[in-house]
Amino acid sequence: MKKRVTIKDVAKMANTSVAAVSMSLNNRPGIGEEKRKKIIEVAKKAGYQPSLVAKTLVNKRSYLIGLIIKDISDQFFAELAKGVEDKAKEHGYSTILCTTDGSLKTQENYLDMLCSRGVDGIIISTVVAEDPHIAFLVDEKIPFVCINRIPLVPSLKKKSEYIIMDNHSAGYKGIEHLWRLGHDKIAIITGSLNASNAIDSLNGSKTALKTFGVKISKRFIKEGKYSHQEAYLICKRLMKSKNPPTAVFAHDDNMALGAREAILDAGLQIPKDIALMGIDNIKIGALTGVELTSISQKKYEMGSMGMKILINRIEERVPHMIEKIILDAELIIRNTCGYHMYGYKR
Repeated sequence: MKKRVTIKDVAKMANTSVAAVSMSLNNRPGIGEEKRKKIIEVAKKAGYQPSLVAKTLVNKRSYLIGLIIKDISDQFFAELAKGVEDKAKEHGYSTILCTTDGSLKTQENYLDMLCSRGVDGIIISTVVAEDPHIAFLVDEKIPFVCINRIPLVPSLKKKSEYIIMDNHSAGYKGIEHLWRLGHDKIAIITGSLNASNAIDSLNGSKTALKTFGVKISKRFIKEGKYSHQEAYLICKRLMKSKNPPTAVFAHDDNMALGAREAILDAGLQIPKDIALMGIDNIKIGALTGVELTSISQKKYEMGSMGMKILINRIEERVPHMIEKIILDAELIIRNTCGYHMYGYKR
């Protein structure tokens, strides 16, 4: 390995003092603009990189961020993580990725590890409705931001910073789209009903059903737990039933793709025999041959904006106020519901 270029080396090459180099590289006042530019140019040519250890000692920060997600193999979380990591790099932070597979115990173990590593903050996308770990983060005054899900205990929700999609609107818009296409027998495959996004999406769908005067059987509402396999099994049973639905609305695209497999396995055509749609708008859903109608969720943007909120909190860049951001849900019409063939009937 090449010998590391130090701040003393840069000072020697620029024929100036170590203090002048430090002030220039850290954008502090007291150095003329021409001299600052010269020092920065010398540092770049020399390949100078600031020591993370030195920065940690001076600023009392680790420049590490914990990112807790459910499953990196899920495209939703992969895009969200990319947004977090890109914004972290932009501001000189590194991320520690933690995947829980939906286990609260694993989440607890990761939180213990992250705290022992001295992370500057945590982004968490796996919160359940009455998450016991959010109280810990609040009590310990650890900077954190919730993405995608929020705690539903009022006192914890009030103290939590978050960025989420308007899940109620997403659930409503899905049912509205299918109803306008002429469907009254709509099956709903929900996410995990201990999570705020799943609860809100289901409530939004129920509101739409009531608004449009649609009454569906209780057997048409099933908890898919955000699982591709669970959604496949649910849809397989529905397809074999005596009075199957004419449309399936899965509350995430991963489940919608599981339902798609069951529909095709049953020898049915989408959308000719049955309509299908999801939520999230993951990239694979747009592929030719899939072309899944979905409710778009700004995954990358949520990750990037969540990281920005966290950095502002860590570096105290803005007056202390709890950021709560709700992004609009947008209907993305593709080919799995039949709009391109029939248009709206209502």
